[in-house]
Amino acid sequence: MYDWKAVVLRPEDTMENAIQALDREALRIVLVADTKGRLLGTITDGDIRRALIKHFGMDANLDEVMNKEPTIAQVKDGREAILAMMKEKDLLHMPIVDDAGCIVSLETLQHLIKSKKLDNPVFLMAGGFGKRLRPLTNDVPKPLLKVGSKPILEKILNQFIEKGFHNFFISTHYKAEMVREHFGDGGRWDVDIRYVHENEPLGTAGALGLLPDDLPDLPIMMMNGDLLTEVNIERLLEFHNARGGIATMCVREYDFQVPYGVIEAKDGVIKGVIEKPVHKFFVNAGIYVLSQDLVKSVDGTRYLDMPHLLDESIRSGSQVNSFPIHEYWLDIGRMEEFERANRDTCV
Repeated sequence: MYDWKAVVLRPEDTMENAIQALDREALRIVLVADTKGRLLGTITDGDIRRALIKHFGMDANLDEVMNKEPTIAQVKDGREAILAMMKEKDLLHMPIVDDAGCIVSLETLQHLIKSKKLDNPVFLMAGGFGKRLRPLTNDVPKPLLKVGSKPILEKILNQFIEKGFHNFFISTHYKAEMVREHFGDGGRWDVDIRYVHENEPLGTAGALGLLPDDLPDLPIMMMNGDLLTEVNIERLLEFHNARGGIATMCVREYDFQVPYGVIEAKDGVIKGVIEKPVHKFFVNAGIYVLSQDLVKSVDGTRYLDMPHLLDESIRSGSQVNSFPIHEYWLDIGRMEEFERANRDTCV
């Protein structure tokens, strides 16, 4: 049984505190209350990501980012009426308050959807050479390098399986036979794994054109095979389905500090000096949800990277969404990142 009191925070608590509570309790909501227990607002994963898009820092107070008008129910409403309201409004959780507005309970549908099966194809990219990780990759492809006790790609596979995905495709090129031998047809995990082989490297998007024509008419999940992340994949898919568009790209905030004082000048006259300013950007995190239309536009005959494909789509007027991730994320491209991954991982 969950403890709703574990997700009650104060308005002066920070966004970092809310993220920790969301991750720790897995109730997908934080309740913000005053010292008397009166509900002031709620914080969900969506609120966190909207705040990140607006470049709120982790030290932002919750009263700056919370939903101040959440849907609530009264104690007198009764369980059946509360669940009916949740179904009508398509809510996963509902704070319950008394006549004074104090929180007395939290209804959640989370445990009712744990066993959901997701038929969306998952495409994992595992054909790279891993040149920056040599000599480790001289004899082993990068996706099979072990982080803890398991290969990187197996950890990724398990993440998707835990969320209910079962229909997998793996792109291969460098040492493809080793990848096939390790994963086989997926029977070891009670899932289906098929392979597409790149005779020549096709980039991070070109191999989409090698996927079979009989895919289910559902968005495709796609992820680079050298990432470690705790991003909520199911939430990403929900976000894409709600927003529509031809694709959704996971993005991560990247800070760059200029190590000097930056001069603002006009006509040779200095107007101001900004000491070591910090610039914030969103960068590609290598995780995507792609519409079938976008996938079918790739013919698989030319080298094509995902940023170029998405940029072409944007220029043609298509909608491409950004999904900011605040969870743990590590691109294992260099030796120091591989070493950090092993420090961060216990199993």
